[in-house]
Amino acid sequence: MQLRYDSIEGLIQAAREAGKRISDVVLEQQALQMEEEKQAVYGRMAETFSVMEQSVSQGMREGLRSTSGLSGGSAYLMGKYAKNGGGICGPVFSGALARALAVSELNASMGRIVAAPTAGSCGVLPAAVLSIQEARGLAVDQCIMSLFTASAVGMVIAKNASLAGAQGGCQAECGAASAMAAAALVELAGGTPEMAGHAVAIALKNILGLVCDPVAGLVEIPCIKRNAAGVANAFAAAEMALAGIQSAIPADEVIIAMKRVGDAMPVALKETAEGGLAATPTGKKLYRQVFGETGGQGCGVSCRGCHS
Repeated sequence: MQLRYDSIEGLIQAAREAGKRISDVVLEQQALQMEEEKQAVYGRMAETFSVMEQSVSQGMREGLRSTSGLSGGSAYLMGKYAKNGGGICGPVFSGALARALAVSELNASMGRIVAAPTAGSCGVLPAAVLSIQEARGLAVDQCIMSLFTASAVGMVIAKNASLAGAQGGCQAECGAASAMAAAALVELAGGTPEMAGHAVAIALKNILGLVCDPVAGLVEIPCIKRNAAGVANAFAAAEMALAGIQSAIPADEVIIAMKRVGDAMPVALKETAEGGLAATPTGKKLYRQVFGETGGQGCGVSCRGCHS
């Protein structure tokens, strides 16, 4: 069966018919489509995984600050908290939060990250995969393969809805990243393709309608902390799916609903920095702090460039 990346059900069906994981089917199809050896395609994904690892370690550094001065240091604090017992939900969960913050803060500091699927949501997927890898002692190969599953989910969302905050709000960015990460987590935990599909649906439902309202038009507030919330959402969705809980609404219908919600969302809540948190008194004060009293409203194209 040839994958067209036009539905989550298509991914599940292809894996079911082949008796393989979604990632195995995607790797084989990508190699065929690109007319390359599977090892070459796998090698590029391995490089992507390596960048994810580096972005986590670099983002955890003490003293890391963004160019604007609005963010930095949260990952370091969360990392210390995780190492000192892990807090309420244990070290796996708090470690995942720390990693998500690390990659997002590195992005705000002009460091090298993987836009997975966007720069604005770059912390969710690496945080999920690297956290479960550490917790379960998973092989690097398993983690790299899970990225093929995550990527396929992202391609379906991109084809049927959007991955851009400027088009669909943050549900399109951190929402898509959560869905991708949830599918990867399910596969890494030994779940079925059907479970991965339910995890995608649950993750997207949980974040449906989330607006994109960057303070001062920068990908920092509230974007960085939303990456932490995104990985938490991914774990919640994956855990429910692995427990056998099914989404009443199929993933493909949830994706279409997400597009409709994004289309109905006012422009002020789609990355323009004209509404939501950006329009609060403190949000406006932070804008003046960065750009001065005479600066324009928001940062327009520059913001969209940062996100996508």
